[in-house]
Amino acid sequence: MVVLTIRDVPDEVRDALGQDARERGQSLQAFLLSVLKRQAAYSRNRQLLADVERDLAEGGGAGVDAPDAAELLEQERTNRAE
Repeated sequence: MVVLTIRDVPDEVRDALGQDARERGQSLQAFLLSVLKRQAAYSRNRQLLADVERDLAEGGGAGVDAPDAAELLEQERTNRAE
């Protein structure tokens, strides 16, 4: 694991983050780690979407033999309701 240090954090920012952490029953360190993990996941998701958009722009995507997504969703909803 890596240790990160953030310098020059304004007091009001630290106080607001500390309050958020307390409201969640977390230490400031645990809260900030969760924020960083969420941001990293968001960045990975953005990259994945960019890759999908690029593939679609290049003519990629489902083939003609692919099942209809709407039908698959309806089948799953029906199965869950039973």
